[in-house]
Amino acid sequence: MEDPKIVDLAEKRLAGLRITTSLVENNAPALWQQFMPRHREIAHRVGQELYSVQEYPVNFFSQVVDPNTKFEKWAAVEVSTVEHLPEGLELLVVPAGKYAVFLHKGISSEFHVTAGHIFGTWLPTSGYTLDHRPHFEVMGEKYLGHTNPASEEQVWIPIK
Repeated sequence: MEDPKIVDLAEKRLAGLRITTSLVENNAPALWQQFMPRHREIAHRVGQELYSVQEYPVNFFSQVVDPNTKFEKWAAVEVSTVEHLPEGLELLVVPAGKYAVFLHKGISSEFHVTAGHIFGTWLPTSGYTLDHRPHFEVMGEKYLGHTNPASEEQVWIPIK
């Protein structure tokens, strides 16, 4: 796997739906089924990318990860303003900060391999530590669906 790009991200505003879930529950497919019919209702979009965002509790990564620990999962798009946000959708502000940006290629069920490299190999030797900000994936034009082996998505990990 290639080394990540280190990016200083400006604050982002995202509009979307969220759920509380865990790694065991993995309700992401239901969240996306609910969000996809509605994402075109959102005015003031910035680009066509989709954002899959995770807001983990403060101590989520401090020890062995408990797959039953709850966290917030978002399906969202970037917006320039929150005026006219459709009913039922919420705003998430991703604070500015430094991110390591990795590329995941392949089907979503193999994402654990990418995550294993990030957290088990790259992060411990990088000189960086995790920062407590949202983690997210960006699915742009090279994202061909979660079951397509040629699919690509960016994986943004908050660091300091």
